[in-house]
Amino acid sequence: MIALVTGGASGIGAEFCRQLRQSGWQVISVDRTPQPDDPDAIELDLTEADATAVLLERLDRRGVLPDLWINNAGIFDFASVTNMTPARIDLYIDLHMRSLTHICREVGSRMAERGSGRILNMSSMSCWMPMPGIALYSATKAYIRVFSRALRLEFKDRGVSVTVACPGGIDTALFGLPMNLRKLAVRLGATQTPRKFVKSALRHALKGRKQYVNGLLNRLAIATVGMLPDSLRYQVKPRLLDRLESKRKHQN
Repeated sequence: MIALVTGGASGIGAEFCRQLRQSGWQVISVDRTPQPDDPDAIELDLTEADATAVLLERLDRRGVLPDLWINNAGIFDFASVTNMTPARIDLYIDLHMRSLTHICREVGSRMAERGSGRILNMSSMSCWMPMPGIALYSATKAYIRVFSRALRLEFKDRGVSVTVACPGGIDTALFGLPMNLRKLAVRLGATQTPRKFVKSALRHALKGRKQYVNGLLNRLAIATVGMLPDSLRYQVKPRLLDRLESKRKHQN
């Protein structure tokens, strides 16, 4: 069995690669970061306009169509939209939306022709949480969730399953927290280790489930935070976002 993982060089992606290999899968890791110790890895920036065509051409040369395709590549900033450069905004749209959409279209069609395949798309619990500071992240992750749920129905009778994972906080370097706070967050249950999350996400994807949200507290938080009035959501801005952005200006 062959699996492909985008964003496989670090964080959750690297954990997906590790656990799949331990289970006997052949794994192709795709990342813009070079992976010299992995002969099967593909170095590629998925935000390039022709990235999907380039990736599929490289797989065709190997004679490979993965049985499991994990769209994991992603970025995160805690910053207001007005403090992001146009290039950074385009990066969110290109990576989380345009690239993922084209990949799912091309790969899903090929899997459907074969009559089998699994696609796992990485969204986030924040897709239900429009908050100051994560507007682009939560909005593009919401697109991934809605797109994945609809695409699943389009492929339902063609042998292809589409699963979307919407994790709460995962203990990786993505959020930029210092190590002592990362360890504290895990102990308090505010975040989950990549190992634990990936194990469950893979189980859901391979069983063809439609969606996975890790942890009971996260599932309860979706409903709770979704009911928060705007006045409470706004408090994130003066109490955290404005302070952080002011600190960045002083550092620059």
